[in-house]
Amino acid sequence: MSLVLVTVTDGVATLTLNNPEERNTLTAPMVEEITAAMDRIEGDSAIGALVVTGAAPAFCAGANLGNLATASGQSLGTIYEGFLRIARSPLPTIAAVNGAAVGAGMNLALGCDIRIAAKRAKFDTRFLQIGIHPGGGHTWMLRRIAGPQAAFATVMFGEILDGTEAERIGLVWRCVEDDQLMAEAQKIAARAAGIPRPLLETVKQTIKDMADIDNHPDAVKRELEPQLWSTKQPWFAERIAAMQAKITKK
Repeated sequence: MSLVLVTVTDGVATLTLNNPEERNTLTAPMVEEITAAMDRIEGDSAIGALVVTGAAPAFCAGANLGNLATASGQSLGTIYEGFLRIARSPLPTIAAVNGAAVGAGMNLALGCDIRIAAKRAKFDTRFLQIGIHPGGGHTWMLRRIAGPQAAFATVMFGEILDGTEAERIGLVWRCVEDDQLMAEAQKIAARAAGIPRPLLETVKQTIKDMADIDNHPDAVKRELEPQLWSTKQPWFAERIAAMQAKITKK
């Protein structure tokens, strides 16, 4: 059985963790399949966006607890690569959180550009509850996405969030009915996939770089070169021409 499934629709790849009997826990074999799948996805120029989800009922229940009991720096690094490989992707990424996202599984969701959650989703850091310090950049990602109070509430005080509550605090972009999750994720991802991929990748890097820029003039300077580059690309001329044609018809 493949531990990772990949489908492609309208330029959007959906990567599904596929070990539901173990709630899609991250293991070395699964991480190996994630890495291989990401290499294939990014190597396909027809793919412009990625949705990550889990086979029901869970999104990803984190690292295998038995493996954690004998953890080393190397073994933890192997598990981290399951979500870090996706976090490093130049493609726009959406986590479609359909159930429990626990520990490293929550890291998988945090590592995506945006998160869409089903109402039944559960965001559970759980590190302290099993007596282990958070890892994989968990506190850094959570604090940057949802703020320090949310990081303290979930990590230190053990608050578990469903999809609705996660939307309220800004941890997810949108919460939808359970049966609408994948359709909503596909719809949003398809909008990105309709943009030329080099432009998508350049803009994603710009947004990441803005985290280290703290003033408007430097932000303007950072955007200037890629904006000028984009005006010289063939798709720009094509889209401007199409827009002008529409205006002329009105």
